Amino acid sequence: MKKHLIVAAVILAALAAGLGSFLLLAPKDRDRGMADIEPAAQAQPVRASSHRLTTPERSELTVVEFLDFECEACGSVYPAVEKLREEYGDRVTFVVRYFPMPGHRNAELAARTVEAAAGQGKFEEMYGKLFDTQAQWGEATESKETLFREYAEELGLDMAAFTKALNDPKTAERVEADQRDGLGLGVQGTPTFFVDGLRIATPASYEEFRRLIEEGLARG
Repeated sequence: MKKHLIVAAVILAALAAGLGSFLLLAPKDRDRGMADIEPAAQAQPVRASSHRLTTPERSELTVVEFLDFECEACGSVYPAVEKLREEYGDRVTFVVRYFPMPGHRNAELAARTVEAAAGQGKFEEMYGKLFDTQAQWGEATESKETLFREYAEELGLDMAAFTKALNDPKTAERVEADQRDGLGLGVQGTPTFFVDGLRIATPASYEEFRRLIEEGLARG
């Protein structure tokens, strides 16, 4: 394959459910989808406004994931993250940050959909809904806005408020804020994890991820 073509690199071994692949953000992709997004000058893995899946009273460790809801690798690692936060949610803060990848037709729309749901206190529900149904809409070439609206209705959202938030430029700006931090931190693809502020190689299995968390907790 010639060097100027988009490169896809598979860096994950399969979980029982399969941990998928890691898509590099090649220069051609940046030109197509992120050229107008500048990296944050003082990028941070997590901010006060970042969405947290767990909020332990005494957090001993913070795990941050930059993700793309349309990314198959993110969809594959999702069950492992869910299992880990169920097991360690009382000790570890799990944080989600948006990083929709260029080339995924509905990735940015999916991020705005989740952010619009978050405005009505349904972040976690929509986050889970999009991953649970990823096989139904991922990799589509047409917009899935109608389907995402159906999901919003199923979650009981106020649809007028949802529509307003979905189309509000501030919602897109919120997604881009996460992207700017990600770019500033050197994120090139999804999923990318940070543990207590340090980027890690994506664990190849649930067991490896669990061991990494145990080691972090032991260091205290």
